[in-house]
Amino acid sequence: MQLRGGPSAGHLTYCTNIHAGESLGEVIEGLASHLPAIRAEVAGDRPFGVGLRLGHAAAEALDDPAAREMLAGVLRDGNHYVFTINGFPYGRFHGGQVKEGAYRPDWSDPARARYTAQLAGILAWLLPEGLAGSISTVPGTFKPWAADRTEAIAAALVAQVAGLARIEAEFGRRITLALEPEPHCMLETIDETVRFFRDHLYGRAAISALAAQAGLSAAAAERALHRHIGVCYDVCHAAVEFEDPRASIAALRAAGIAIAKVQLSSALRIAAMDEAALGHLRRFDEPTYLHQTVVRDQTGLRRFVDLSPALAAAPRMMGAEWRVHFHVPVFLERMAHFDTTQGFLREVLDLHRAEPVSEHLEVETYTWDVLPQRYRDTDLARAIARELCWVRDRLEPAAAVAGAP
Repeated sequence: MQLRGGPSAGHLTYCTNIHAGESLGEVIEGLASHLPAIRAEVAGDRPFGVGLRLGHAAAEALDDPAAREMLAGVLRDGNHYVFTINGFPYGRFHGGQVKEGAYRPDWSDPARARYTAQLAGILAWLLPEGLAGSISTVPGTFKPWAADRTEAIAAALVAQVAGLARIEAEFGRRITLALEPEPHCMLETIDETVRFFRDHLYGRAAISALAAQAGLSAAAAERALHRHIGVCYDVCHAAVEFEDPRASIAALRAAGIAIAKVQLSSALRIAAMDEAALGHLRRFDEPTYLHQTVVRDQTGLRRFVDLSPALAAAPRMMGAEWRVHFHVPVFLERMAHFDTTQGFLREVLDLHRAEPVSEHLEVETYTWDVLPQRYRDTDLARAIARELCWVRDRLEPAAAVAGAP
């Protein structure tokens, strides 16, 4: 929904990757089942934006005009609109082990480019006139695979920009591809992200390649690179990496990198690990998703690809601060036995309210199904609405909040 406070306040939604569903029918069923109750509680009679997750199977199905009309009907009848798509998970994202499979295919594989181009075409069709669109995506590749793939990844991203520039020229829809830095990925930290954009996406070689592919002048190609590729700033990921909110956002701005979307989420935080917290943390070591863990002690940061190896090394890291990539509801400042990184999220929201960070704000708590049961004591639609209201009430002017929704 459009936040009150003027156009620059942005659009707030949640990511539908929280709903299990790979086929288009399952996606539509999830929307029809959950959106009405969420919209009623959060937005009242305002149009409600959707952060749509479409995997490869659902995107393929939307080549059929009848299928597109079915999706459009659900959105139209419920007073919903789509302004952002999560194009990160290509295949199955619930109901089985995902782990590093979330990064396959990566941006060195033509299948990732074809899938993302499909999403861009779908978003160009769904996007309301006058709104910018965004597609969040894999930050290149998984870090262990990155060594010999960087140049191929950069070339594929430049080619994707050429397609997005053509969409804007032909249909008047501006869409930005948003690389999402994530722990243990090719783009892990904001510093790494800035260097990659500077060296591989904003340099002369990238400008020349785009100019040739899209038939643009060098100046127009340079503008298109800044306009059609940027980042998705995932607050959970940044918190796990012990980034500084203000400094990291300032670094992206200084480099001219568009923050096309901010994903609003919190991670697990143990301020000083002890035996009691360690015992309770083991309950979050589950087999579906990667839970990258970063530990800070007097020697600096120690990074682990998943929670399991971090737990195995725990005797050497007692007393240190731990942060774990496990998305938890944003309204939780504390869990039963440790904290969350909600304080980091609050700081980002304060920065956005003072000077908007992005047009697109998306709550993302896809790990709902694998949270320990004690944290799932309400139905899913109500939990999502509570998250959105928590964010809305921190961003809208006080007078607007008093009259919400």
